Amino acid sequence: MAKTALALKVSLAMLAFAANSVLCRLALKGGHIDPFFFSSLRLLSGALVLLPFLFLHTKSSLSVWRPLSGFYLMVYAVLFSVAYIHLDSGAGALLLFGAVQLAMVIYGLFKGESLSVLRASGLMLALAGIAILLLPGAKAPPIFSAVLMIVAGLSWAAYSITGRKTQNAGASTAANFVMAVPMAIILSVLSIKEGNYDTVGIALSLLSGAVASAGAYVLWYTLLPSLGSITASTIQLSVPCLTMLGGVVFLGESLTSRMVFSALAVLVGIVMVTQEKKPTV
Repeated sequence: MAKTALALKVSLAMLAFAANSVLCRLALKGGHIDPFFFSSLRLLSGALVLLPFLFLHTKSSLSVWRPLSGFYLMVYAVLFSVAYIHLDSGAGALLLFGAVQLAMVIYGLFKGESLSVLRASGLMLALAGIAILLLPGAKAPPIFSAVLMIVAGLSWAAYSITGRKTQNAGASTAANFVMAVPMAIILSVLSIKEGNYDTVGIALSLLSGAVASAGAYVLWYTLLPSLGSITASTIQLSVPCLTMLGGVVFLGESLTSRMVFSALAVLVGIVMVTQEKKPTV
């Protein structure tokens, strides 16, 4: 039952992560909102939803305020949105979680996390599945947007790594959102000349923040202590596959045989990596 519950929670978190990519791309592709205002509303709505966690856990109020975590969250959220102006949903998710994978695997190995033959094979298979989607013939992403998304991925990796140390997932996530909001708003003010929004853009931003971000990030923080860095990063490789399916349904993107084979390779690789009973970190 414990393993089943863990699998269900992880699946829900990954679906929410994929939803964020689709919601952001929907908002920006249609020109409904600019990326800085989208990020600010996303973080603000998430912070408001999570505020009760801070009031319910006043005893741990000082320990949950980690400025670096708030900064990592802001950098991820803002660059994620800016990069998606010129990236397809699937390509953006690939770049994002490819960077996450690399950073967290290096961190896990540096900290002495075990990488058995089975786990190494699963990791290579999952990465190969991602590479299949980037073979010649796929639309090459713009360099500047690709770099921004990679930096966003490194920021998310740093956020996930610091999250493994938290003792109170709800309060810590709430504090991170609260600290990230002012920084994101400052960027919105600085770019106000290029700003735009409409009702649809605001609705998508709020949905992304209050639903797909707030709840999912608390859930992710609760799961991280049970997962090794390598396992956590590899599991997130399922997000690009889910994002591509979301792109097919909501953005009219085509589903190719290469996408299907890629998804299968990634999912099988994830199963292989997560076969290890206990992480050593």
